[in-house]
Amino acid sequence: MKFYIVIPAHNEEDSIGLTLDSLINQTHLPSKVVVVNDNSSDGTQAVVERFENKFEWMSSIHMTSSNQHIPGAKVINAFYKGFETLDHNYDIICKFDADIILPSNYLETLNNIFSENKNVGIAGGLAYIKKNNDWVYENISNKDHVRGPFKAYRKACFEAIGGLKQSIGWDTVDTLLAKYHNWEVKTDHNLKIKHLKPTGNAYNKISKYLQGEALYKMRYGIFITVISALKIAFKKRSFRTFYNYIFGYFKGKERIVTKDEGRYIRKIRWKGIFSKLKL
Repeated sequence: MKFYIVIPAHNEEDSIGLTLDSLINQTHLPSKVVVVNDNSSDGTQAVVERFENKFEWMSSIHMTSSNQHIPGAKVINAFYKGFETLDHNYDIICKFDADIILPSNYLETLNNIFSENKNVGIAGGLAYIKKNNDWVYENISNKDHVRGPFKAYRKACFEAIGGLKQSIGWDTVDTLLAKYHNWEVKTDHNLKIKHLKPTGNAYNKISKYLQGEALYKMRYGIFITVISALKIAFKKRSFRTFYNYIFGYFKGKERIVTKDEGRYIRKIRWKGIFSKLKL
């Protein structure tokens, strides 16, 4: 299967070389990789060009946007700048971050997953972060959820969900919409991706309300939002996190899913909540 990969990058000179090195050492090489240099002010481009000059299937483009790390629209806008430079002869489209190290069999394993089960629309592994010289699971989501830094989409699924939403919450709503359209989501727990920059470490202060705003945009409703906020706050041992989620929810304005999709999303979320209460 032909894998096309888009990597948005903003000031990643310390990590993107490791990411690209893990790609050129894959047992199943990607067909095309495009790095989107999104307003970097460091040496990101110089690192990318060293790889670009050696591998004809690797390219890069420049774009100008915010000079801050902001989750959501910024990264997906960059993704689409890269996506627009590619043809449509791919089987799998991937959105990868510029701060990950993939195991050498990552694409080969995904190739097998997609090939063996035609119903799988999204696949990936699990994120691990370095803590006290050990790599431990980055415990901010369920292990059945494919995280945003290393997502792979079957072409038909990507098209069915309307691509990636240019909004905070894109890497949750894509999974929910895939299920809405009867696609399966597969995580391989043996695929351990090294996440060099733990989620949120580089986000600026204005980002703190965006996760709550994402729940509004996905039509979670206030009750599921409160439960979700309590869960994250408990994991982080932070009441401020709970407050930020709730405040962000009430700051929300536009929606990114239809009413029918929202009802389906709430149904899935309530099902997950009740299943855990029974344990």
